[in-house]
Amino acid sequence: MKKIPATVITGFLGAGKTTLIRHLIEHAGGRRLALIINEFGDVGVDGALVQGCGDEACPDEDIIELANGCICCTVADDFLPTMQKLLDRRTPPDHIIIETSGLALPKPLVKAFQWPDIRTRSTVDGVIALIDADALAAGRFAHDEAALAAARAADPTLDHDSPIEELFEDQLACADLVLLNKTDLVAADRLAALEQGLAGEIRPGVRILRTARGEIDPAILLGLDAGAEDRIDDRPSHHDGEEEHDHDDFESFIVDLGELAGPEPLLAALARSIAAHDILRVKGFLAIEGRPARLVLQAVGPRIQHHYDRHWQAGEPRRSRLVVIGQSGMDRAAIEAALGARMAAA
Repeated sequence: MKKIPATVITGFLGAGKTTLIRHLIEHAGGRRLALIINEFGDVGVDGALVQGCGDEACPDEDIIELANGCICCTVADDFLPTMQKLLDRRTPPDHIIIETSGLALPKPLVKAFQWPDIRTRSTVDGVIALIDADALAAGRFAHDEAALAAARAADPTLDHDSPIEELFEDQLACADLVLLNKTDLVAADRLAALEQGLAGEIRPGVRILRTARGEIDPAILLGLDAGAEDRIDDRPSHHDGEEEHDHDDFESFIVDLGELAGPEPLLAALARSIAAHDILRVKGFLAIEGRPARLVLQAVGPRIQHHYDRHWQAGEPRRSRLVVIGQSGMDRAAIEAALGARMAAA
């Protein structure tokens, strides 16, 4: 029996994973796709952006959200039962695409495909690491080496890698293909330098391809035939040897804003809050008075983007909700106050 291929799409917060997946759905080439989408936080923004796209290649019933924490930490409880249900269907999908949380380690997920009931029926066709070129150019994934040297001189016990840097390196080390995305935001000479730096972080033979807005021929991504679960030891991780991995270094919370008269005051307040509190990621939907469509808001570091996507559906609450993600210790009360938030259900 031929195994059903699965593609794991990893990448740090805001790299463009959901945009890439929507592109894959729209250019599926006759494949019936199933999606497993994992998010860090309680607001299912990524799943909501994909659902309702109306594409026959991936109907809504084939889009499954796992929102109980990072998928790498909930493999036995969430991921394996979900895979079994997909594989047990009378008409299983042609290809499974798994979007991990931006804070997930890909290696535990790949290792899960060694589980006996999965191994005989599915295989990891490839791990795709998506990199935000603009964020990488701004140095948001690595230490300032001069500042690090000074800090280590003051405290010799200081760990070399930050949680963000470790996670970034783990995602690269597990990849079968690296996509340097959002290249339209970075100058060509800077892109070449970024590629040279990335080459030292990936395994021999792994290619780096440039993309903008996640636009790439699906034939390049689907059909790598990597059998990644059979070569798990070739994919080093900072967390090898750990029995469990947690995300105590990161936290998230929901900001509930109700309906807004207009987006501009919130956008300005959000920009100030991101700078003041070093927020890593903000995403969600806004309800604007007099507007029939919801406003999608996405922020990665200081870069804030927004656009109207679809109309609010009948019976759907018109409310504005954002998920804020950052390193542990964020001043939630100050951020909520700055954004004019109502008390949110955490």
